[in-house]
Amino acid sequence: MAKVEEVIGLLKKMEGSVHVFKLDDKTRERLVQIEGEVKASLGITCYNQGVEECLHRKNVIVVIKDKRFRPPPEPTVLLIADNGEMLLGREIFPHERDQYTDKPNIVFLSSDFVVFTDRMPKSKECFLMPPVSFPEVAALPGVRNCVSCSPSPPGDMFVRASHDLPDDPKLASILIGYDNMKKGPRPHK
Repeated sequence: MAKVEEVIGLLKKMEGSVHVFKLDDKTRERLVQIEGEVKASLGITCYNQGVEECLHRKNVIVVIKDKRFRPPPEPTVLLIADNGEMLLGREIFPHERDQYTDKPNIVFLSSDFVVFTDRMPKSKECFLMPPVSFPEVAALPGVRNCVSCSPSPPGDMFVRASHDLPDDPKLASILIGYDNMKKGPRPHK
C-alpha cells in the first residue's frame, strides 16, 4: 500500500513541483466552504466537481507547481448544458489547436477554450471542472479512486496562505485525492 510519504516523494520529483504537502483536515473543511461559494462570471454557474470528488478521498495531496509541470491528461474545464448531456465548449491543448482552427462551428473564447456554435441547449449552461486522472499516483500499489483537480482562485489562495506560501501568479495548485486499497484476505484462485 502506498504511504502518503511515498506519494509526496513521487510528486516532489516531478518537474515543475515547487511545494508538495498533505492537506490537513482543518484546511480541507474550509476549502469545501470556499469552493461552495464560488460564482462564475457572465451569469453562468460554475461547478467544480473535481474539487468535490477530490476532497471526498481519504488522502489529499497538494502540489504547488510552475509552468514546467506536465499538462493535464484531459480537459480541466468544460461548458455543458442539459444536465451534462450536451458539451457546448471545452478547454483545448496546444497540440489540439489545429483541429479546431478555421471550422465554421467553432469560436475561440481564448487561445485554449473553444465553443461549439452549432449546439443548442434546452437548459442553462454551466462551467464544469471535472475530476481529472493523475496516472503517476494512480499507478502506485495500493492506490485507488485517484482524481486530481485545480481549486478555484480563492481556494488556491487560501491553501497557499494556510501554508505561508506566497500568492505568486506564476504558480498554481493541484489537488490529488486518492483512497487506499483495503487490506483483507487475498481472493482464492
